[in-house]
Amino acid sequence: MPHQPISVSGVEVTPLCDAVGPMGAAIRRPLPEMFAGSGLRDEPWVLHFHCYLIRDAADRLTLVDTGIGAADSPASSWAPVPGTLAGELAAVGVAPAEISTVILTHLHSDHASGAVAGGEPMFANARYVVQKADLDVAQGPVLDEIVSAIKAQLHVVEGDAEVTPGVHVRHTPGHTPGHQIVRAGEVAMTGDLVLHRAQLDDPSLPYLYDDDREAATRIRTEVLDALRAERAILATAHFSEPFLRLHPLLGHDVLS
Repeated sequence: MPHQPISVSGVEVTPLCDAVGPMGAAIRRPLPEMFAGSGLRDEPWVLHFHCYLIRDAADRLTLVDTGIGAADSPASSWAPVPGTLAGELAAVGVAPAEISTVILTHLHSDHASGAVAGGEPMFANARYVVQKADLDVAQGPVLDEIVSAIKAQLHVVEGDAEVTPGVHVRHTPGHTPGHQIVRAGEVAMTGDLVLHRAQLDDPSLPYLYDDDREAATRIRTEVLDALRAERAILATAHFSEPFLRLHPLLGHDVLS
């Protein structure tokens, strides 16, 4: 377990690093093409695939995202499978059966594939929180291999909601129609709201694989402005460091 937990507002948030590696050739493009107008150099982009475990004051466990899954998961065409989420959980003394809520920020394969193992729900005692807007457009292997396997445990929400005491989801469409971020106290677990550090400096930078780039840019700008104003802690999915403290004027600091 390379990252340490933080405690805020009565909850403990632990980053779990499911995998580290570049995008596979199936979807990899030069960085200047992935983030048009960014001026980024064309160099390898190594992604970290973070999930987050929330333990609240009542000892309830909530998992945010489930990573890239097994070697034959829907993410295998481009992500560095297999993921190591089960080992990461074991390293912090948590068994999958202890998790009562799983929140999927969206139904892309690198965030949702670990929800299923061997065709069965990985988290047998959990409800899986998903926005209806993402379920409405789910298709292909994500629908056939993930959504179909967890359908009996789905907790479908529409818009903003409190899903467990003190843990909220906010609907942030753009990257996908049902993309959502998760708030626990001052920590915001942002899924793919922000993909690259360049988007912290310039939230208007589009991402090639945003479903609706105009909406994604607008929402990203609004959400980051609000989080920066409150000096929130950003918990990202794909940065090398999981936590960043945002500042209204000074940008952001890595939390050690």
